[in-house]
Amino acid sequence: MATKTNAVRLVEQANIPCREGFYDYDEKDLSGIHAAQSIGMPPEQVFKTLVARGAKTGINVFCIPVCCELDLKKAAKAAGDKNMELVALKELLGLTGYIRGGCSPVGMKKKYPTYFDETCILWEEIAVSAGERGHQMIVPPEALARLVGAKFADIIL
Repeated sequence: MATKTNAVRLVEQANIPCREGFYDYDEKDLSGIHAAQSIGMPPEQVFKTLVARGAKTGINVFCIPVCCELDLKKAAKAAGDKNMELVALKELLGLTGYIRGGCSPVGMKKKYPTYFDETCILWEEIAVSAGERGHQMIVPPEALARLVGAKFADIIL
């Protein structure tokens, strides 16, 4: 069995029910659709974590279903900004402590404003990255949002 990631430990310390899903990942296919298929969950229930920079607000974190795209205009509006753009991949590790395909909304280097697409509350539990490739944690969305201080918003295309 794999060792617990910092993200999983933080969720468990907060007494949030958490199941883990492990899968083999492929460097050439780090898509969330692959992750969803691998752990046997619908793509609408598996959420990817995206990091973006607002003109006024700086770094923001957005969690959206893996089958969807972030609407940058809606994301900016949710964050109270005029513009929002995804950060360059080369910045991700330095900003969050995570790499592409393993970015979790839990346990980032700094606490950034975080937004979950409002569709997450349609589910009793959602999957998000546990902080490493090939590892998902399956948790209740409201409890996860409380833990990371996330707001719910309409942020997908």
